[in-house]
Amino acid sequence: MKSAEMKVQGARAVVVGMARSGVAAVELLMEYGARVTAVDQSAVANPKLVELGVSVRPQEAAAFEGADLVVLSPGVPADLEVLQSVRGRGVPVVGDLELASWFLKGEIVGITGSNGKTTTTAMTGHILKASGIPVQVGGNIGTPPASMVKTSRPGQWNVLELSSFQLETISTFRAHIGAALNVTPDHLDRHYTFEKYADAKARLFENQRADDFAVLNADDPVTRGYGERTAAKAMFFSSTGKVDSGAWLDRDQIVLDGQQLMPAAEVPLRGVHNLENTMAAAVMARLAGATHEQIRAAVMSFPGVEHRLEFVRDLNGVAWYNDSKATNVDATLKALAAFPGGLWLILGGKDKNSDYRPLAAAMKEKVRGVLLIGAAADKIGDHLRGIRHGEVSIVKCGTLEAAVLHAHASARSGDTVLLAPACASFDQFENFEHRGREFKRLVNALLTKEPGKN
Repeated sequence: MKSAEMKVQGARAVVVGMARSGVAAVELLMEYGARVTAVDQSAVANPKLVELGVSVRPQEAAAFEGADLVVLSPGVPADLEVLQSVRGRGVPVVGDLELASWFLKGEIVGITGSNGKTTTTAMTGHILKASGIPVQVGGNIGTPPASMVKTSRPGQWNVLELSSFQLETISTFRAHIGAALNVTPDHLDRHYTFEKYADAKARLFENQRADDFAVLNADDPVTRGYGERTAAKAMFFSSTGKVDSGAWLDRDQIVLDGQQLMPAAEVPLRGVHNLENTMAAAVMARLAGATHEQIRAAVMSFPGVEHRLEFVRDLNGVAWYNDSKATNVDATLKALAAFPGGLWLILGGKDKNSDYRPLAAAMKEKVRGVLLIGAAADKIGDHLRGIRHGEVSIVKCGTLEAAVLHAHASARSGDTVLLAPACASFDQFENFEHRGREFKRLVNALLTKEPGKN
């Protein structure tokens, strides 16, 4: 702690990106005596920054002159041109996760993956809390890491959801327990290649020691390979076969450390991917001191996560589900796999240089209609041309409201309307939460159809 304070005390720190994580980093740095400059592409005043007496400067080279430390928010690309000269002067450029880790008390559980990390992070925290084990949850979910420092203490677990954006800028950050759930193409607009994206995820394990643990998906070749890239002890989970150390699915039972944990049917979340998330959470909770009995009871009481295969309502026999958190193709495939068929799928948003063609095969089996929205609608429509006419109806609706109204008019009793966009939300919404809340508002505003009408 002393070395961290020495690193920050009196230093001129520049924080780039004034979203929630950036503002939290400004607060933390000021608390430990740094002289802080806030930088953002938009110079809009933030109420919290005004309260702290910090003005926002434009993202220009002049703002970085004389800097001793630069801290990037997760949304800020690490390869910005202005940062090259900063690094050339020997100035450390780190992310908000790295900064927070200098001051966090207690052990860290770090959870990453292309899909499922929000659910797994929330479930792990839920299990530990229900088991009477001191814990706080944050990271890419809810509370920024820098805001968790004040409430951290020795003997407490800090369970963090970690994105590739946060991990690519670490230096000394270390998780006592690190987990990689899966790695499939995502954020290629930011990382450019799948290999660079996978390498960013792998950084979670690079500072681990022999007394740490790496919890890895044995069924994913990328995550399985992370076991060779860390000094930590590898623990595995699998939905397809037995593992030597960890959790696996044995027909209809989840097995943990060689003992039956619970029937799979007791997990209150849809889909095989959620059984995998549950197994990962169970392994981590066991490592943190929870018993089999405590884990089972907590899993059964887990309420799920908003915007992740969230049931909204049943209207005229049509079920409506909000999976706004499905922001990449693999997440949408997992959502499709959780339903037997009769789906009206709302797709689209801001493209992340994704390939949507893998969705076509799954749609032929399960989807009645695809309702396209947002900036990526034309590209998705082009990629889905392989679906023969008549197999699946493809309609360009443009807006989420138009898609909801079209689905309401078209779906019949027994069908399911699913928002699983396979895209980011920033073309039409502030974030995926805003998109999900708007979907729920629109769905809950629908009126019951008149008898005899579809």
